[in-house]
Amino acid sequence: MRANTGDRLLMHGRVVGQHDRVAEIVEVLGTNGEPPYRVRFDDGHEAVLSPGPDSVVQRPERA
Repeated sequence: MRANTGDRLLMHGRVVGQHDRVAEIVEVLGTNGEPPYRVRFDDGHEAVLSPGPDSVVQRPERA
């Protein structure tokens, strides 16, 4: 998995009824775009994550 600052990280729910979570990648801490990432959720909470196989990096759409 590779990401850039400004990309979004989509983490799919792991169990029935658990919602997907989306966070903005605010800092890439690994080399060459690899994890871990510092992310910010919509509520302002920040965390350092090493995403698992249930996560997808979404690039922002360019107009």
